[in-house]
Amino acid sequence: MLTMKDIIRDGHPTLREKAQELSFPLSNEDKETLKAMREFLINSQDDDIANKYGLRSGVGLAAPQINVSKRMIAVYLPDDGNGKSYDYMLVNPKVMSYSVQEAYLPTGEGCLSVDESIPGLVHRHNRVTIKAQDIEGNDIKLRLKGYPAIVFQHEIDHLNGVMFYDHIDEANPLTPHNDAVEV
Repeated sequence: MLTMKDIIRDGHPTLREKAQELSFPLSNEDKETLKAMREFLINSQDDDIANKYGLRSGVGLAAPQINVSKRMIAVYLPDDGNGKSYDYMLVNPKVMSYSVQEAYLPTGEGCLSVDESIPGLVHRHNRVTIKAQDIEGNDIKLRLKGYPAIVFQHEIDHLNGVMFYDHIDEANPLTPHNDAVEV
């Protein structure tokens, strides 16, 4: 079981590397890593388990965050606020297309690898189409909007060595861009 001790923190060099693409079939080790990442997210959202093991709640986790520089992410979002849920373990995810319109969370973004709160709006694409493979190598195509789109973009950024605060406008950190929507 993964715990907060397994999650590397801001400043660790792996978080700034471009993670390596995977080929199929996945090794058993890679499959187990991906399943453990998903399990961490589920456990982190269960109050009893999270309290027992000192887990911070998360909805997404990228392999580089556990010091595995491979293009794998897990997202566990049981309710996006619109009655939809997302439970994915993705390999080699890529944003294939995106909207011009931006979206942001009014409270900013957080990250399991960043212990302190970093104020500022993180502008991302409001709509994205993502292509990836599942754990068995089957192709997956997701069309996402709003909060789920933000979550998946945050995790894919980790695969490219990008942290959420890299998107914050230093001159105007709390000013929404024109036409950006609050999610």
